[in-house]
Amino acid sequence: MPLELKSPLPPMEALSVDEIPAGKEWQYEPKWDGFRCIAFRDGDRIELQSKSGQPLARYFPDLVAALASLKAKQFVLDGEIVIPISGRLSFDELLLRIHPAASRVKKLAAEHPATYIVFDLLADDRGRSIVDESLSERRPRLERFAKRYLDKRDDIRLSPATPRLAQAKKWLGSAGGNLDGIIAKRLDLPYRSGERDGMQKIKRRRTADCVVGGFRYAEGKRVVGSLLLGLYDDDGLLHHCGFTSSFKAVDRKKITERVERLIGPPGFTGRAPGGPSRWSTKRSTEWQPLEPKLVVEVEYDHFTGDRFRHGTQLLRWRPDKAPRQCTFDQVRRAGGANLRILARHSA
Repeated sequence: MPLELKSPLPPMEALSVDEIPAGKEWQYEPKWDGFRCIAFRDGDRIELQSKSGQPLARYFPDLVAALASLKAKQFVLDGEIVIPISGRLSFDELLLRIHPAASRVKKLAAEHPATYIVFDLLADDRGRSIVDESLSERRPRLERFAKRYLDKRDDIRLSPATPRLAQAKKWLGSAGGNLDGIIAKRLDLPYRSGERDGMQKIKRRRTADCVVGGFRYAEGKRVVGSLLLGLYDDDGLLHHCGFTSSFKAVDRKKITERVERLIGPPGFTGRAPGGPSRWSTKRSTEWQPLEPKLVVEVEYDHFTGDRFRHGTQLLRWRPDKAPRQCTFDQVRRAGGANLRILARHSA
């Protein structure tokens, strides 16, 4: 029979909340640090759809080949594309895959193959849609699918799930490495395509003390637009690792006066802002270096590839903190959740 679900299919969305919801109606899962992806297979046709509905297959030929090798000839899966390197997930490697040259993508796929971590089954191995079934029915079906078709595979894995709040808290406590937080899903609801009422996401936020190694003026204005943050490595080099621009308009004049007094070298002595990359713009190289005397405490949600993934939240100035105390040690996690939890919870 033909596959009943077709792409594009809006994925179920998650509502961001601060606390883990509790109750028997909830199931908890790790939130993996990758690209959300719905995978369709109908015989020889395989499609990969991004969260925004865009095709991904051209960027992940290794995953297409992995899905094509499954004995199941029809299915629709919901999951996360990740790239493990030395036991940890690299978001930077995922970004590199979004490249226009097929030869470049093929080379990257050979060097660091992707893994597809599956957390929902939307159409079974006969092509029948099960999105109208509750999660309490779909999850056992997914586990049977995984046991039959994914056993002992490393390229397509089953994501763990638990009804235990204590386990969810443990996962959240180890977030920041391979995990981006946790997901809570309502067991009693069907797959709510495009909706946020059946799924919630909780991220663990952290703080770090950083040196202000430079700043950028706001576009078209002589006031600070963003502070450029730095951390010292083991060799004493100050590397640019992110920015903060979360200050009120009324505070910008005072901040501008504070930083303009310190304009001058050395700024960043290691990796500097606006380095060569295909994302660089003319504006990204326009920044003012500062003497490394100012320290700020910022709140962040994720640190990967030696930088903050997103803009950080400025909490306070730290005149009591020595700049050289602001090292990578406070943000790098030697432990954290790793991919062994997939093996421990596999079907």
